Amino acid sequence: MPSAVSTPLPPPAAAAPPPVGVLRLVLARVSPAVLAWGLGVLFAAVYCCVSLNRYRRLESQAYDLGIFEQAVRAYAHGRAPVVALKGPGYHLLGDHFHPILATLAPVYRLFPDARTLLAAQAVLMALAVVPVARWAGEVGGRRLGAVVGCLAGLSWGVASAVGDDFHEIAFAVPMSAFAAVALGRRRPVAAVCWALPLVLVKEDLGLTLTAVALLAFRRAPAGSRARVLAVGAALFGVAATVVTVWLVVPAFNPHGGFDYGGQLSAGQAAAAPWTVVLRPFWPPLKWLLLGLLAATAGFAGLRSPLVLICAPTLAWRLLADNQHYWGVSYHYSAVLMPPLLAGLVETVTRMERRRARRTLVLAALTAVLTLPLYPLREAVLPSAWGTSERVVKIRAALARIPDGASVVATNHLAAQLAGRTDVALVCREPEPPFGALRPDGVREGGPQWVVVDLADPSVHVPCPVADTWRMLVGYEQRFGYRVVVDDGDLVLLRHP
Repeated sequence: MPSAVSTPLPPPAAAAPPPVGVLRLVLARVSPAVLAWGLGVLFAAVYCCVSLNRYRRLESQAYDLGIFEQAVRAYAHGRAPVVALKGPGYHLLGDHFHPILATLAPVYRLFPDARTLLAAQAVLMALAVVPVARWAGEVGGRRLGAVVGCLAGLSWGVASAVGDDFHEIAFAVPMSAFAAVALGRRRPVAAVCWALPLVLVKEDLGLTLTAVALLAFRRAPAGSRARVLAVGAALFGVAATVVTVWLVVPAFNPHGGFDYGGQLSAGQAAAAPWTVVLRPFWPPLKWLLLGLLAATAGFAGLRSPLVLICAPTLAWRLLADNQHYWGVSYHYSAVLMPPLLAGLVETVTRMERRRARRTLVLAALTAVLTLPLYPLREAVLPSAWGTSERVVKIRAALARIPDGASVVATNHLAAQLAGRTDVALVCREPEPPFGALRPDGVREGGPQWVVVDLADPSVHVPCPVADTWRMLVGYEQRFGYRVVVDDGDLVLLRHP
C-alpha cells in the first residue's frame, strides 16, 4: 500500500491587529501645536454658540453686558467711556481700571452689536486652552495634551464666565495662561512680558503681575538680566495697583473714591487683627471654593509653585465682605483656571505613571461633575435652542423703539437696547425726570420711551418691583406717557 504523502500544514494565521480608534489615529498624526489650536478653535465655537444663544433668549443683562457695550461703543466713536447704565454721566474708569477695552473699539465699529463683545470673549477664553494643551502635549505626549486641553476648555471657572455675559477679565485669562506656561518652560522673560498687560485689564491684576514676576525671579539663572527684569516687574505691579486704586480710579469716580475698598473691612481688621487669619476660611461657603479649586488641579497639582499665580486674586476674594466673591459662580474664577492647570501639567509630568493617572482622573471628574451646573450644558440641550412666545413678544415690543431714542428699561431689556439707543435703567433716569415746559407743550429732558418687564427675575436691579410699578404709573399719569404695549408684565410707554 502506497504510503500517504504528508502535506505540510499551513502556518497559523497571524492575529489581526486590534482596530485603531479614530481618536488614537488623530493623536498619532497631529503635532501638539495643531492639536492645541484645534481644541482652541473647537471651544471658541462652543463658547460662541452658548453665549450668543443666551443673548438671543434675552438672558443677557445690563449688568454687565450692557454696561460694557456702552463703554466700548463710546470708545468706538472716540468718546470717553461714559455709561448711562451706571448712572447719569458715569465714567466707567471710575468703577474699575480697564483701558484694554478700547482695543475692541475697531471691531465694534465694524460690527456695532453686543454680540461682538460676546464673540470676542469666546475667542479670548478659548485662546487660553492653546498654551496649556500644547505644553502638556510636548512634555507628556499627545494624549496628555488632549486631556489637559479638554480640562482647560471645560473648566468650571471658564464655563461660568462664558455664561455670565461679558467682562474685562476675558483678556486676563489667556494672559495668565501664556505667562504660567512660560514659567513652566523656564522662560522667565517671556512670562513677565505676557503678564505685563494685566495692569491694563483691572486694577487688582497688578498684584498678579507681581506674583508672576516673583516666580520668574526664582526660575531665572542667578545674576542674569532676567532677574533684574523680574524685580522691576514685581515693583511695577505693586505700584500700578496702588496708583490705580488710590489715584486713577478715584479721579474718574463721581464720589471721588474707590467704591470697592470698603469691602475689605480694613478698619475691622485693624481693630481685631486675628480676624484676618480666620476670614479666608469662614463662612463655610469659602471651603467649597477652595476645595473646587484644589480639585481642578487634581489636588496633587497644588504642589507646583505655578498655582501661586492665583494667590492675589484668591486673597482679595476671601478677605472681602461681598459674598458673591466667595462662591463658584459668575466670572471671578476664570482667571484662576490656567495657572491651576499649568500646575497640574508640571506636577503629573514629574510623577510616577500610576499616580499621574490618578491625579488626572480626579481633575477630569471635577470637570465632568461640574459641567451640568454651568451654562455650557446648554450646547447639548434641545430645549435651549427653541424660541419661546415670550421672547417673540418682547422682541416685537423692542422693535417699536427707534434707533437713537432715549429709553429707560429693566435689566434684561436694557442689554438688548444698549447698542442702538441711549438707554438707562429704571429708577436711574436723570433727576428730576423732566425739565421746563417748552412753549410747544413738551417738557425737556426725560426718556422718550419706557419699557419694563415685571417678570424679569432681575427686575429688582436697581429697584424693587413695587417701585418700578409706581414709576410706570407716574410716567403715565403725571407726565402724559401713552401706553404702546401692555401685556401683563410687559409694558411699553412712549412720550407724545
